[in-house]
Amino acid sequence: ALWAVLAEGLSASGYGQARDVVRLEEHLAELMNDFYQYGEHRYWITVMGDPSATEPWGWQFEGHHLIINFFVLGDQVVMTPTFMGSEPVYAASGKYQGTRVFKAEEELGLSLMRNLSDQQQARAQIDAAKPGNNNYGELFQDNAIVPRQGLSFRELPPMLRPLAEQLVRVYVGRLRDGHAEQWMQDIRAHWDDTYFAWVGAFDEDAVFYYRIQSPVLMIEFDHQSPVALEGPDAPTRDHVHTVVRTPNGNDYGFDLLRQHLERHNHDS
Repeated sequence: ALWAVLAEGLSASGYGQARDVVRLEEHLAELMNDFYQYGEHRYWITVMGDPSATEPWGWQFEGHHLIINFFVLGDQVVMTPTFMGSEPVYAASGKYQGTRVFKAEEELGLSLMRNLSDQQQARAQIDAAKPGNNNYGELFQDNAIVPRQGLSFRELPPMLRPLAEQLVRVYVGRLRDGHAEQWMQDIRAHWDDTYFAWVGAFDEDAVFYYRIQSPVLMIEFDHQSPVALEGPDAPTRDHVHTVVRTPNGNDYGFDLLRQHLERHNHDS
């Protein structure tokens, strides 16, 4: 029943990725021989309000490396903040051998950066060094003020605009299809005020961070340092965190809820 709730709210690709993140959490438990801290059953769902076709309600699905906040008001939904991560990102053995996540997010982001001109790369790259973790939008950072930095999408040559939109769609497309398309319309309306920022190198094997940010969207992709698994005290490609947020007040559907409460008296 829990997974049926997610299947209803997410697209097929979003649901599949959520399941794969949880499967890799089981793989981590196998590698660590620790099924108390890790594992595919270490997740919880919380329902807020009463499910309704007209009144606001929502749910939160959470556990290690997967947190989805889903707000519903009539035919409007908000699916942010959403956090998806994994350590490792690929299962070479075990119960879910062959499972992999974040390949498209990694490859498309790197492709966009590598296809920019030298001058555009210089504007996008806000720091060439990446000694640690870079995400701004996770770990209780609901009120973080994150400056828009890097290269504006309005500077992209026409040939790269489809690639930039494809990259954005990987994240937005986790939401059910019709609502994802509505979200994309909002994002396109702010396309020229959307910025692409990069930290780290961008050769074929680089570890990196990127952020896509506008008044209505913040996407982060970050190669992180090892936590559970052994490795160097530096970011690797085997530990990834991704964050999607709605800036300017609509994370958790706050702004939709505010507008609803201003129109309707719920005191009685």
